[in-house]
Amino acid sequence: MTEPLPGHVVAVARDDAHRFSKPARESITLIAGVGVEGDAHAGATVQHLSRIKRDPSTPNLRQVHLIHAELFDDMADRGHAVTPGALGENITTAGIDLLGLSRGTRLELGEDAVIEITGLRNPCAQINGLSEGLMKELVHVDDTGATVRLAGVMSVVLTGGIVRPGDRIRALPPAGRFEPLQPV
Repeated sequence: MTEPLPGHVVAVARDDAHRFSKPARESITLIAGVGVEGDAHAGATVQHLSRIKRDPSTPNLRQVHLIHAELFDDMADRGHAVTPGALGENITTAGIDLLGLSRGTRLELGEDAVIEITGLRNPCAQINGLSEGLMKELVHVDDTGATVRLAGVMSVVLTGGIVRPGDRIRALPPAGRFEPLQPV
């Protein structure tokens, strides 16, 4: 039996404008307390346009967006072609259960970067512009009545560094009890 690959970075993306999808890059640079250098969502306070309108002084808990590549295979099986960066994520991962992590989990990325998971991405209807009906696949109510969000996780940068495709990801759970992820 072949052992599964450890968690690793599949792709990285950034965009300097507030567009829905982000172009893939050879590398991105994470800046502590800010996010992805050169990305429109980088900043110590909220950078998403709808959140700026509500309260521009709110801390930015969405500095770096991560999505698991396994989601793309699942969506392809449901008729939706999704590629790295298409859903606006900065880091596409594989081999790590992002949605199953506890709030406060730290991820070591590559040689230097460390991020902390703050919560689930709460996507908007713009997702249907990528593929009609995709939003219903990424956010739905399960048989128990719970809302299920599959569009990745958000995080803040604790230690900066360069992140590249192929970099290993190491998850460090927080001390204390497990805290399920909630939308941020």
